[in-house]
Amino acid sequence: MEVIKGYVEHIVFRNEDNGYTVFNLNNDDGDLTCVGSFHYIAEGEMLELKGEYTMHSVYGMQLKVSSYEVKAPEDLLSIERYLGSGAVKGIGAALAGRIVKKFREDTFRIIEEEPERLAEIKGISERKAREIAEQVEDKKDMRKAMIYLQKYGISTTLAAKIYQHYGQNIYKVMEENPYQMADEIQGIGFKTADEIAARIGIHTDSDFRIRSGIFYTLQQSVAEGHIYLTKDALLCRAAELLEVEIPDMEKYLMDLSMEKKIILKEGNDGLRVYAAHFYYMELNTAKMLHDLNLDYEEADVVITNRLSQIEKNTGMELDEKQQEAVISAVRHGIMVLTGGPGTGKTTTINTMIHYFKSENMELMLAAPTGRAAKRMTEATGYEAQTIHRLLEVSGNPEDENARNGFAKNEENPLEADVIIIDEMSMVDLPLMHALLRAVIPGTRLILVGDCNQLPSVGPGSILKDLIASQCFSVVMLTKIFRQARESDIVVNAHKINRGEPVVLDNQSRDFFFLKRQDANVIISVVLTLIQKKLPKYVDAQPYDIQVLTPMRKGLLGVERLNGILQEYLNPPSPQKAEKEYGDRIFRVGDKVMQIKNNYQLEWEITTKFGLVVDRGTGIFNGDMGIIREINAYTETLEVEYDEKRKVKYPFELLEELELAYAITIHKSQGSEYPAVVIPLLKGPRQLFHRNLLYTAITRARKCVTLVGSEETFQGMIQNTNEQNRNTSLDERIQEFIL
Repeated sequence: MEVIKGYVEHIVFRNEDNGYTVFNLNNDDGDLTCVGSFHYIAEGEMLELKGEYTMHSVYGMQLKVSSYEVKAPEDLLSIERYLGSGAVKGIGAALAGRIVKKFREDTFRIIEEEPERLAEIKGISERKAREIAEQVEDKKDMRKAMIYLQKYGISTTLAAKIYQHYGQNIYKVMEENPYQMADEIQGIGFKTADEIAARIGIHTDSDFRIRSGIFYTLQQSVAEGHIYLTKDALLCRAAELLEVEIPDMEKYLMDLSMEKKIILKEGNDGLRVYAAHFYYMELNTAKMLHDLNLDYEEADVVITNRLSQIEKNTGMELDEKQQEAVISAVRHGIMVLTGGPGTGKTTTINTMIHYFKSENMELMLAAPTGRAAKRMTEATGYEAQTIHRLLEVSGNPEDENARNGFAKNEENPLEADVIIIDEMSMVDLPLMHALLRAVIPGTRLILVGDCNQLPSVGPGSILKDLIASQCFSVVMLTKIFRQARESDIVVNAHKINRGEPVVLDNQSRDFFFLKRQDANVIISVVLTLIQKKLPKYVDAQPYDIQVLTPMRKGLLGVERLNGILQEYLNPPSPQKAEKEYGDRIFRVGDKVMQIKNNYQLEWEITTKFGLVVDRGTGIFNGDMGIIREINAYTETLEVEYDEKRKVKYPFELLEELELAYAITIHKSQGSEYPAVVIPLLKGPRQLFHRNLLYTAITRARKCVTLVGSEETFQGMIQNTNEQNRNTSLDERIQEFIL
């Protein structure tokens, strides 16, 4: 075991989650690279290290540190280096030199005990002297707090967040009510606070714990899409989470209500409990929709003549319903257009675009995802953006404490006469609220989607609630056009939606069912389809063919399928770098998906020579890409997304990625693939329903192949028991409009 003393000259890399750090140490023998886990260190600090020398194949001799101790700098050079390293804000190398020259070995004692004397030095005011002293003291306090928090299993990143929020009050918070952190600091949930509380010795039936557990239960229901829970459902769930009887639920609900964390409101299903944030978001959304829903006078003859001219110029022919939709869009501030595949939504949108363009109106087109926006651009010939990009995302809109997540809002609205949003079934309440904040009355808002698709991943059921409110102009297209009738994908999707049986005789050109009953046999067939059969048939690469499955777990769940598909479609190779993260292995060439919204991640688009032609921030839940590079030294993994956007992920962010050879049907919303393969065996009835099957079928452009049990397939068609979401936007709209 080697013992070495020196100062931190340069931190090469630091993983803030686990404290793993690579830095250059300077001592009497020169520079030395050191690696290990450190609670908190800064450049310029003096350390005493214990460890073993190791020889790295690429980076040479290193000291692998097993333990360390922060020492006060002893010699004058070390004191000067520490002060001038940037560790103390406002002191550069020159000023550090003057301080040490004046106070010599007494420098730290002067800073800590007589900081006013620093003002004796030219360039330091009394105020600056106090600030320097506070910083030096704060660094000592922070290191002490970091070590204290690490005892409770808190990562260095979270520990720094906690300390920044509470400062020296951290010890009081931890010992009296650690559940406070779950409410006040993003990244600390109830379960983390509960673990800390258990270690400290707080009783399971404490009022703090029960109140925090009830609120956490309510917040967790948002992840299932709910805007509220009934009191009875909340009580049942909270008691299960807390593993205690809740004797007086009313007391805790009133406490939370008085703290303005929840809103209580009677509904037709009993007493409803809303997280206050979502109650007011729903209410404000309804108010903004009401304000936009203006009527516009336009003579019938003018509209009819203009439509006739557009049909003549473009060769598009509209049926009665499509014409009704265009007229409605002209006459109303808000118009909803809905219909299944092949019913002419695109033709109707294109006619609307031509109509408003002939009026010299400014149009904007958008969709919830990059893939959906790209499809909209291809279908209309006009540029469509993601809603996030349209609103100019500039922070984290999901952070309740953030003032603005988007640059576009009521103070800086979208400059458009008409805004058309496609794939509205994917839009959740927070995104709809953000969009409406940026739309001023007088702008027409046209919302297009298929109300029979699965609801949004996020909370709310916007499209269904808008239709259910009966307060807006809604046109539903039902006629399947001749060209679409030639596709069994379209025909069978509509049969599934109507609950009619589908003939599975494999006489189709684009809809196949391969009957198999064994999970391993099904996987073997799926591999054959992806590797050999489908690429030529649909003129696509194996990576473009998407496996869609109802479940995450199980023999045909996403997790097992991805492991097997990776092994065959992108096997290990000495030429391909790998990174193991938890139970996943990421490999160069892997198909991956982002599984949560990250508004801070930066992306770049570069030329083949490496010149940056565009850059921005934000990668979103459901975005899919290919791993292009894994760099073990910089501890980064590069993914290339649609439109050649490249993102470098630090290894600690890999929890936001998963393999995407197979994805759940929920995650496929808004996407379209040349071919989809759907493995099907038995599963939970509440999940295996008509809505899910319909969504999966309509993701395919050229070919659908189902592999598995016909009984399960036909059973899903008959099962209409999809999970209902607790939302009340339709009621809030009616309160404003009716």
